[in-house]
Amino acid sequence: MQSAPVTKYRPFPPVDLPNRQWPSRTLNRAPIWCSVDLRDGNQALAQPMSVEEKLEYFGMLVKIGFKEIEVGFPSASQIEFDFCRRLIEENRIPDDVAIQILCQCREELIVRSIAALSGAKNAIFHLYNSTSPAQRKHVFNASRADIVAIATRGTAWVKQYSQPLVAAGTRMRFEYSPESFCSTELDFALEICEAVTAVWQPTVSDKIILNLPATVEYATPNVHADQIEWMATHLTRRDRTIISLHTHNDRGTGIAATELALLAGADRVEGTLFGNGERTGNLDIVTVALNLYTQGIHPALDFSDINGIREIYERTTRLEVPARQPYAGELTFTAFSGSHQDAIKKSWAVQKPDEPWDVLYIPIDPADIGRSYKAIIRINSQSGKGGVAYVLENEFGFQLPKLMHKEIGKLINDRADAKGTELTSVEINDIFRREYLEQPAPPVTLQHFKTTERDRTVKCEASIAFAGTTHPLAGAGNGPIDAFVRALGTTGLPKFDVMSYSEHSLGQGAEARAVSYIQIKTDRGLSLFGAGIDTNIELASIKAIVSAINRALAKR
Repeated sequence: MQSAPVTKYRPFPPVDLPNRQWPSRTLNRAPIWCSVDLRDGNQALAQPMSVEEKLEYFGMLVKIGFKEIEVGFPSASQIEFDFCRRLIEENRIPDDVAIQILCQCREELIVRSIAALSGAKNAIFHLYNSTSPAQRKHVFNASRADIVAIATRGTAWVKQYSQPLVAAGTRMRFEYSPESFCSTELDFALEICEAVTAVWQPTVSDKIILNLPATVEYATPNVHADQIEWMATHLTRRDRTIISLHTHNDRGTGIAATELALLAGADRVEGTLFGNGERTGNLDIVTVALNLYTQGIHPALDFSDINGIREIYERTTRLEVPARQPYAGELTFTAFSGSHQDAIKKSWAVQKPDEPWDVLYIPIDPADIGRSYKAIIRINSQSGKGGVAYVLENEFGFQLPKLMHKEIGKLINDRADAKGTELTSVEINDIFRREYLEQPAPPVTLQHFKTTERDRTVKCEASIAFAGTTHPLAGAGNGPIDAFVRALGTTGLPKFDVMSYSEHSLGQGAEARAVSYIQIKTDRGLSLFGAGIDTNIELASIKAIVSAINRALAKR
């Protein structure tokens, strides 16, 4: 990097828009969406999609709800042409879906593109040419007037050569892009768009699409919004124009630029699923659409099976959705931080189905997009007690008493710290079971337990194995737990008091079992929990006492 002061780069000039309106507006509806996955996205792939992969992808886009889909550049290659023809000839395009093709302002390419669209019911012809000062100087060595002539001549050819298609029943719409709009002087962008519009002669019922692409991001999103509002307020045929956006992500702000530009008056958005595109990518339509959804605005696109969409995307593009990608990434709804986990668990517990979503750290209900609750809290050495309790409850059904959270949390964290990596939910469950329910070679084992009740007094008969010897026990108390604790007092085991007790069912119906959690405090002041499971709730509590005793002996 250059040392300060930086003279190699210069700030992007601001837009003179003293009465800008977009900062005070709010979004209240979804834009018109156009997927460019099969053209702009596909050309950015190291290994472009095959025709069969494109067909599958097209079907997915239709299922999601896209009504405008750019399918290719049919004049650029035979495979692009053939794909367009297959869509039409095999009747794969629903009547309410328009296919869009891209073309440069050259007569022979326009003729070839029109041939590719023959028989289509709804089509959008997307014409473009470069307009920026750098393009004019370094690529075309052309004046402003020369560039305008290229655009208007190309528009006239599209209008001329599309007449047979229109006569045959095709609804032909027209889109024009000043390809490097964001780096073009605004007065010239307006001039060329006005000239193209004058040639096409749109109507209120058949509007022209003026696509104003941020081909390369050079400025902050607010400058892009200013550019769009400036154009929207200066176009003379605004009522006959659909203003379209096509943002790239070179500065990492393509989503923000799109959202602010929608506030600035844009009507339409072009982008790709998960932001696939040249360099740092195109706009991620999934994120913008679901951002709208979290604000109570239905995006008119269906992402209720985001996992299935992601699977097709990754298989056909051979790209991976990053783990922290908004909404769709593997770890999007995952918290490792202990404080975050605790907040999620507590706010989720009080979330009611008929009330607005308000779960901390999770802006959208994962179920709305087909995501699972299971991976929301995952455990590593940074995790807290609430996260461990959440995993055990939501994945395995163990509703640990609150006082037990700290104990199990420290146990799991110590194991995660020793391992040095994340613990899976299966590993967490295994550790819990070995520590509380299935202790290997425990010092004390319960061999027999039976109670009888008379005159409000419960008597128990039991036997335990301890130190290689079987000990028959007998005791009486105000309940099975009290009777068993008293009976244990006749052995050489540590003396203890029962501090707390809770239980719940695990599972439903005939297969349901009872789970008991008992906290004891030994005569040495050691406080800890035990747990037990049995189809008999009485036996579950007795097993929990034995579990606690074994843990106390292990501590000694």
